[in-house]
Amino acid sequence: MSANLSAIFYLVSGILFILALRGLSSPETSRQGNYFGIAGMIISIIVTFLSVGNFGTGFIYVLVFLLIGGSIGAFIAFRIPMTAMPELVAGFHSLVGLAAVFVAISAFLKPEAFSLGNVGNIKLASLIEMSLGAAIGAITFSGSIIAFLKLRGIMSGAPITFKGQHLINLLLGLAIIFLIYYLCITQSSNVFWSVVFISFAVGVLLIIPIGGADMPVVISMLNSYSGWAAAGIGFTLENTALIITGALVGSSGAILSYIMCKGMNRSFFNVILGGWGATDQVSGSKTKEQKPVKNGNADDAAFLMKNASSVIIVPGYGMAVAQAQHALREMVDALKKNGVKVSYAIHPVAGRMPGHMNVLLAEANVPYDEVFELEEINNDFANCDVAYVIGANDVTNPVAKSDPQSPIYGMPVLDVEKSKSVLFVKRSLSPGYAGIDNDLFYRDNTLMLFADAKKMTEEIVKSL
Repeated sequence: MSANLSAIFYLVSGILFILALRGLSSPETSRQGNYFGIAGMIISIIVTFLSVGNFGTGFIYVLVFLLIGGSIGAFIAFRIPMTAMPELVAGFHSLVGLAAVFVAISAFLKPEAFSLGNVGNIKLASLIEMSLGAAIGAITFSGSIIAFLKLRGIMSGAPITFKGQHLINLLLGLAIIFLIYYLCITQSSNVFWSVVFISFAVGVLLIIPIGGADMPVVISMLNSYSGWAAAGIGFTLENTALIITGALVGSSGAILSYIMCKGMNRSFFNVILGGWGATDQVSGSKTKEQKPVKNGNADDAAFLMKNASSVIIVPGYGMAVAQAQHALREMVDALKKNGVKVSYAIHPVAGRMPGHMNVLLAEANVPYDEVFELEEINNDFANCDVAYVIGANDVTNPVAKSDPQSPIYGMPVLDVEKSKSVLFVKRSLSPGYAGIDNDLFYRDNTLMLFADAKKMTEEIVKSL
């Protein structure tokens, strides 16, 4: 395929990727956005194959590995539950970073295969691009692995800090910059490998001090890193599709991270620099006091909601774990038949990744016009008869507004406590992902419904 024709098709795929992002910005058009993204990627892969020309015997190997990797990816995507989607995303980000590292290594060891020059005499621009791609890719890989371990529960979600941590991060970052400069002068393989290994270490050190409450932002940030790594390698390979795709992913991920940081009242630079200047979040956790709580059952909840004029549903990670979204939709339908006005309140970081709750509700065919973001619905709680909190915890905790020592202090939360009655579905009084007790449990207007979210909601449907 000629270079001009390849450029045209890469441009078409780039336009499809832009349309994909446009579609994914709204639940109503998200499915269409996915189709655009799939079409763009298919075109990119086909054009790349046709542009390479003569693979020789290597064509069979490339095809085999494509089939193996595609099959594994499809199998995982079909089998993965929605509750595990955040760690799956982190895992996929790590693979993107690792791929960038491998491509950079290949280009450095065999530059003539990529028309970049010869060993020891690589083009300066290409050397800079592959070094940056390798460094960002290595940071993305190791950082995503730590995020995966935290989200999976294999590693504690609490921040891991030590004295002089930020100074070490700063020194390692400066070391990477210096080594890339030195690499451009000497083209030494030892220097190149030093850049890669130091970058792996930086990825670990950047993510371990970030606590569970900020993990959704970390996922978005790592998404941005993976995009920039791909873009850097795209310049090395002179591949337009990689450059366009990487730039789109990198910039959109950075913008999303900024929006989420603003929504959580977090410093964007604190998060991307590994919690620079952040306090030890563990110190904010307080020993849970033995306070009285009001226990209720499904009949109590059904009575309160059936006699209410308005009910606001607040879904959270507990709903995702119990897969209660379909039962919740049945409960809402029953309430509507009784003339009750029902709406859904979604916090920006409900669940463990951006849009987690929106996807679950869409799966249950919840009408989009009934789902509202925090800014749109927060003032409605004061006039609400019943707030039904199903599995949400940190995003409803009033201490975010009152306790400066709390790790979630300053984070905007849903004003659930202002409702006339609060029905809180939870298995126990255990703390949320931020590791702190929820003061809402002990409020006079709160009725705790201790049960599995799906089972309790189904019992409420029967009572209704």
